[in-house]
Amino acid sequence: MSRVDRGKRAQRAGAAAEDTVLRHYEESGHHMVARNWRGHGGEIDLIFRIGAELIFVEVKSSRTGAGASRLRPAQLARIQAAAEEFLGGQPAGLLTPMRIDLATVDGTGRVEVLQNLGV
Repeated sequence: MSRVDRGKRAQRAGAAAEDTVLRHYEESGHHMVARNWRGHGGEIDLIFRIGAELIFVEVKSSRTGAGASRLRPAQLARIQAAAEEFLGGQPAGLLTPMRIDLATVDGTGRVEVLQNLGV
């Protein structure tokens, strides 16, 4: 399999994982605000609102569900910067209640969420 084919396969797998996580959050009463939002600080896979709180979600997929081990401190810092940029456009700005979650999806479609990651 060529590098391009592997890249396309990874992109499809990532989109499918995002769809699975999207359903998981919506079934929990969250409302999607944005998907694949890109700012100067980086991209955020999914952004949800529940009440006044915004939830910024990084989605990782792997056959074994070991996606959490692939989130490095530098990536978390980029997500934080992008989240702050997004908050800048909200009525309450940086005072908007928010959290950053990591949602992992394994090969069977099981979703696991680590809430409120910090930098």
